[in-house]
Amino acid sequence: MSLRNSGTRLAMLTKELMLKWRETREFWQDAKSEEFQKKYLDELQGSVDNAVTVIDKLDKLITKIRKDCE
Repeated sequence: MSLRNSGTRLAMLTKELMLKWRETREFWQDAKSEEFQKKYLDELQGSVDNAVTVIDKLDKLITKIRKDCE
């Protein structure tokens, strides 16, 4: 699996997780669910966004290095 594919897969799986979380929030709406979202899911989303950006940059760099070595 290439880096770009890994980044895309990570983004898709995170999106799926967030969709499931929204479904869960329809039934779990209290202070603990708010705490869970702020403590874990909001941070996760930001971290995944950053990771996908870095993965894309690394993929471009590796592609350039390969071309330069040919």
